[in-house]
Amino acid sequence: MINQRRDHVTIYWKRLFVVCYHAARAVTILSRGESGWVCDITMVRIKWELLLMAIICWQRGHTGNHEDKKSLGHVTVVVVGGTGDLARKYLWQGFFQLYADQVGKGHTFSFYGGGLLPTEKGTPLLFGILKELACPPELSAERCTLVKDQFLHLSKYHQLKTTEDYEKLSQDIKQQVGQEGMVEAGRLFYLSVPAFAYADIAEKINNTCRPASDAWLRVVLEKPFGHNLYSAQALDKKLSDQLKEKEMYRIDHYLGKQVVSKILPFRKENKKLLDPIWNKHHIERIEIVLKETLDAKGRIQFYDQYGVIRDVLQNHLTEVMTLMLMNLPANLSNSKEILQNKLNFLASLQHVDNSNAVVGQYQAYNGEVQEELNKTKDYFSLTPTFAGVIIHVDNVQYEGIPILMTSGKALDERVSYARVLFKNDVFCVQDTNNVQCKSKQIIFYLGHGNLQYPAILVSKNLFKPELVSSGDWKEVTEYKDVNVLGLPPSDYYIQSPVTPREAYCELISHVFFGRKDSFISAEGLLASWAFWTPLLEGLSRVFPRVYPGGVANGNLLNFQLQGHQVAFSHEAVVNVINPGAEDNFQVMQGKYRSSEMVSAWAQELVERLASDLLLAAEEAIREEGQFHLALSGGSSPVALLRALALNLYTFPWRNTHIWQVDERCVPHTETGSSFRSIHDLLLQHIRIPYFNIHPMPVHLTQRLCVEEDGGPTLYEKEINKHVNGSSFHYILLGVGQDGHTASIFQDTKLENDEERLVILTESPIKPHQRMSLTFTAINRARRVGVLIMGKSKHELVSQLSRIKGESSKYPITKVQPKTGTLIWYIDYDALLG
Repeated sequence: MINQRRDHVTIYWKRLFVVCYHAARAVTILSRGESGWVCDITMVRIKWELLLMAIICWQRGHTGNHEDKKSLGHVTVVVVGGTGDLARKYLWQGFFQLYADQVGKGHTFSFYGGGLLPTEKGTPLLFGILKELACPPELSAERCTLVKDQFLHLSKYHQLKTTEDYEKLSQDIKQQVGQEGMVEAGRLFYLSVPAFAYADIAEKINNTCRPASDAWLRVVLEKPFGHNLYSAQALDKKLSDQLKEKEMYRIDHYLGKQVVSKILPFRKENKKLLDPIWNKHHIERIEIVLKETLDAKGRIQFYDQYGVIRDVLQNHLTEVMTLMLMNLPANLSNSKEILQNKLNFLASLQHVDNSNAVVGQYQAYNGEVQEELNKTKDYFSLTPTFAGVIIHVDNVQYEGIPILMTSGKALDERVSYARVLFKNDVFCVQDTNNVQCKSKQIIFYLGHGNLQYPAILVSKNLFKPELVSSGDWKEVTEYKDVNVLGLPPSDYYIQSPVTPREAYCELISHVFFGRKDSFISAEGLLASWAFWTPLLEGLSRVFPRVYPGGVANGNLLNFQLQGHQVAFSHEAVVNVINPGAEDNFQVMQGKYRSSEMVSAWAQELVERLASDLLLAAEEAIREEGQFHLALSGGSSPVALLRALALNLYTFPWRNTHIWQVDERCVPHTETGSSFRSIHDLLLQHIRIPYFNIHPMPVHLTQRLCVEEDGGPTLYEKEINKHVNGSSFHYILLGVGQDGHTASIFQDTKLENDEERLVILTESPIKPHQRMSLTFTAINRARRVGVLIMGKSKHELVSQLSRIKGESSKYPITKVQPKTGTLIWYIDYDALLG
């Protein structure tokens, strides 16, 4: 085993001798009794014996040359779960490729397939897999036969179930290395097992299978790495207790795809051409797509826990997006710089929630869940098998560019690509088929679809790109008669790998060489989960749109942009069973606590409130030239802010002043800040003069809400300066479940502040310190709207309806405009329960 290349040559010559010897022996038998033939055969046998002696002498003559080459040490590969589906399809082929690449270059190898089965049952399973391995394309059939035989000879099944099994494995490795006088280079463990087993196996490896200190240990982990941010943090903690970060290789096989691995080199090689156009002024949108025709049947036990977003978007597609849009590192070989740039980009992503996503589920999925998970016929799974998400980046270079990320099962074709679609400023009066009139795009085409092979495509009306790698990539000059995202291949400059290689083969090679830049770091993993977890939590109660699957989906899954939101572009056909009377409700008006009330389903209610605000703004501007609007914090106004930002394009923002009703005592840059919420949901989407925005001054002299800093007094002076008679045109309030409004709570003392417009208050929940308008300021307003939404507020609405006048227990009852109008906006969930 010190020199496996020499052994391959020896095997070849010995086989040749055996074949010739048996041929000679057969002729001897057939010609027995004929003295002339016997003499000839004797001479043939003598010749073959001389040939064998020559082979042995040749081998000895060449042995010294090979053994003079210093051995780089012995590498032990252990595939835990070595007879499973992933190992059968990809992993053993990858390790066979690694062995074929490395044989004769100084390392020696041994391979173990580990599993729960005892040796007598696991061994035939393992060798059934190994015998089916395909020859690497660079090897001749003759050479492959020799290498494959040696690979089989070096492979062994080992039961890995208990700590004792791992101890025995380690003893076997040490014994083999010791007996053959080898130096151990390292041990590579590939955990092809469910994620719940990672921590236990990592502990066994750490306690029993560590090599000597001068040899390396590398442990490869397959996704999923957790179910959300919190489970990923817990898993990371358990693994880091047993393994060092440098020993862990979290694999995302997309990073091993040849096109994905060349995204950064492509950007680097074409930096001078890309820099002027790789920004919001030239990019119209970005699409990152993975479509599958297969369903989830047979994988339901895994898939129903995760769904399409966890299975594909959170990892594969997020990694592609990051490579496309992160800052280019100065050195593509510097894994630390690459990691930091990835983290910086992930931190710049804007928050996503239900309004930024659409989800679907193929029609047969629920039946497959009932069957494979033994669920009853009335069980309904909310796991999405299709998702479309819109993402925006909060930085100057990319702000405003929609990034559309989508994936699904049971779709019309199998294809995966990432496309950058550029704005085309050419208007073609004639000859619209001219290349300058066509779409401008760069496509990282990962494979399948019409093109069928991995490639990078650049529209000819953009630029001619440099080849990403002159040795193993080529320019494609012969085209199929197909269409690639709207254009024929002849309209693109196309480059493609000379020799296609499987992603797992690439990544296994990178593990062997200790290249960490192709793997997921702990920090990167947690940053990705931090971005996706809020959306996943929001979608956990959303019913996905059902689609039939395949070409029958038609336009059912098409979705469209609505500002920073997305929605399906076509209505689904829904059969309503036993509709109740409430289904006929549109918008209902009436009285509540002796004031006007408007009630409707949530969406219609928000639309009505937005419309009323528009009317109030137009009236105020006609009379006074400006509109002063004060918005409360909390969750109540969120839907309204979105509607104002994305739907009411005629709203007179240039003449509108935005004020705060209340604010938490946190910096405005933090997510808990009410002003941050107003900024993210409204201000950044509209054109409003900077000096028309009036945040509450909770952060003064590097302190938060300190009485001596005089924050309330400053805000009160600002109100008196800008607002006529300190009377806002419109104040929008919400109500907490305890009956508080603004940041005035049951225990808030107001006796000494009757003339104050702004005060500091204390909340019973964190963050405790708040700044708030007083009832004096609120009740001076021309109009006050109180927005109450959700079933959780039903009991409160019922309680308030029974109270006459004021109640110290419910501060909202003290909202009683002196000369203005009070209107209650209550949705049907809150009103009817």
